[in-house]
Amino acid sequence: MESVLSRAQYVRWRNAIFAIFLASGVSIATWAARLPDIKSALEISNSQIGLLLLAMGLASIIGISTSPAVMARTGARHGMLGLMIMLSAGLVLIGLGTTVFASFPLVVTGLALFGYGNGCLDVMMNVEATAIEQHARKTILPLFHAFFSFGTVIGAGFGWAATNAHISVAVHAIAVAVLITIGAFFCFANVPARATAQDPVSPGEKPHWRERMHVALSAWREPRTYAIGIVMLGMAFAEGGANDWLALAVTEDHSGGAAMGAAALTVFSICMTTVRVFGGPLVDQFGRVIVLRVLAVAAASGLLLFILAPSLPFVFIGAALWGIGASLGFPLGMSAAADDPEKAAARVSAAATIGYVALLAGPPVLGVISEHIGLLNTLFIIAGLVVASGLFTGATRPLKHTEPAAVPAVTK
Repeated sequence: MESVLSRAQYVRWRNAIFAIFLASGVSIATWAARLPDIKSALEISNSQIGLLLLAMGLASIIGISTSPAVMARTGARHGMLGLMIMLSAGLVLIGLGTTVFASFPLVVTGLALFGYGNGCLDVMMNVEATAIEQHARKTILPLFHAFFSFGTVIGAGFGWAATNAHISVAVHAIAVAVLITIGAFFCFANVPARATAQDPVSPGEKPHWRERMHVALSAWREPRTYAIGIVMLGMAFAEGGANDWLALAVTEDHSGGAAMGAAALTVFSICMTTVRVFGGPLVDQFGRVIVLRVLAVAAASGLLLFILAPSLPFVFIGAALWGIGASLGFPLGMSAAADDPEKAAARVSAAATIGYVALLAGPPVLGVISEHIGLLNTLFIIAGLVVASGLFTGATRPLKHTEPAAVPAVTK
């Protein structure tokens, strides 16, 4: 039996998960910001950089895919602690492999740990965020994803400062790893144990691991999971495709130059983050389905305008609509998966797996296709997936007669 949290315990729980989203964003931007220095220190080619990215991407997908099994074994609370320590260890190995040992294999090993830890953590922190949303009885999951975006901005800013100050990759990575590890223990102390997240609330009552795995995988047998997954998949392709290809498309295909490419990506990111910060009340006012359909129209329109734009001003308008439209599909898909609190962990894990695999695997696939039909033509594929996302938004309609689950108060 789970008891209700006090207001103070709820606030500490919410702030701890905000911090985990922020830390995940900081960690990813830390690695990305120092990539040029890593390439220079290791004296490697672009193809070898591709291998590094592949190692991290594959490890992330494995982490996402195995997260239900990890959560069934450890529970979300202990799992998040261990995974934050794991990704911090990965950052340390990346730094040492770059600056101290100049070892390509060591950097690959660090990226594998880093990618797995972040991938698996992504699922668990979303499970916790959806539970907080259920407890609050209002839409706040987009705000959690905005904190991840804030983290990437902070991480990129620290990376820029460290590069300009000629701080080595090792010192920079170790400093960030130490901060994340300290934060991990702070968060662990403030996240309550919950039976619905498969945490060991009472040692004598925990079901057998096989039974917990059966529960964790049950969502994959439900058609609604796949419908929500399509909503998230289309928007994940839209977000991931923009992050990897928007700037290049402006630079080369629209002949805007590198500065204009970076500026267009900035416009996209600002629009996406702004809607994530302020979009929750709109969802509470008009409902998930209507908001997602409007945003799908905005994203598809923005993509088409971006592709067909006759001049750079239209390119920027298209990028803005693209960012606005792609902003809430992923977090609202998570919210929909968590409508039944008793099955939230399994359903969020399944939906997150579909969405994150699309987010990570989509851009490389688009890159291969673009070699044959051109980058702008390839973006039509994303537009088509966004339209499909809009057509399946009915699956996100709230389930009837669902009540927020009570959450246990944990004695510290």
